Amino acid sequence: MTYVGLRPGSAAYGRSRRLGTLLLVVPLAYTMLPLVYLLIASTKTQSDLFETFGFAFGHSNALWQNIRTVFTFQDGIFGRWLLNTALYSGVSAVGATALCSAAGYAFSRYRFRGRGVLFAIVLGAVMIPQTALTIPIFLLLSKVGMVDTPLAVILPSLVFPLGVYLMRVYVDQAVPADLLDAARLDGAGEFRVFATIAFPLITPAAVTVLLLSFVATWNNYFLPLVMLSTPSLYPATVGLASWYSTASAGGGSQALFPLVMTGSLVAILPVLLAFLGLQRFWRGGLASGGVK
Repeated sequence: MTYVGLRPGSAAYGRSRRLGTLLLVVPLAYTMLPLVYLLIASTKTQSDLFETFGFAFGHSNALWQNIRTVFTFQDGIFGRWLLNTALYSGVSAVGATALCSAAGYAFSRYRFRGRGVLFAIVLGAVMIPQTALTIPIFLLLSKVGMVDTPLAVILPSLVFPLGVYLMRVYVDQAVPADLLDAARLDGAGEFRVFATIAFPLITPAAVTVLLLSFVATWNNYFLPLVMLSTPSLYPATVGLASWYSTASAGGGSQALFPLVMTGSLVAILPVLLAFLGLQRFWRGGLASGGVK
């Protein structure tokens, strides 16, 4: 990092570096402390969870016992919740990425009547929180009998206005119009031009949209809470919330609080793995583009 107007090696330069590092440490600690607390809490028994300091380990390490109990409690329904979450998130992420890529490409490279108005609507939709649309979506889906089905979670998650915006901006910068025209002159149809010429160039942005959509659906709570009423269809977020409600209603008489903590820890691992597995496709590529 270079500080304008400061000579490297000077005292002022050193103070500026320390200040910049401190400013980075604060948001890092704000992000990591809940994860550290969750990891430590997952190693505790019910009694240790309430009798020991939050960031101190308990008298015994009950992590593996808690993990086994999480996957065996109520006939192993937590495993079903994880599979449901993976299904909802995976299908929604792939579908949203395909729709956003096609829509962003169309907004960028095609000229049609109402293009500006439609894109303005997309930008406006970015500002509307999904929670404000959940009840209207519930009423619409109830008319066609889709409530309490996986489609009630998947279909609304396919709409990702932020992804459309990101894809249009990236197509503007990374896909040369001359390259597309050359492919058309060679006889390629519009779908082939998009699939074989444009999409490989916008893969870093597509992976970014895929990750954002996947994480948003994986962490979504309010939408499946409203749409689903059958416990076997719950995602992990709603299922863990039901366990927490049961534990709170019982005054802690049921040893469910460690299961909620451990289940939350297990539930975030697939998101971390997805990020680590896909980052090589987009790291360093979001600012790139060009003719191959």
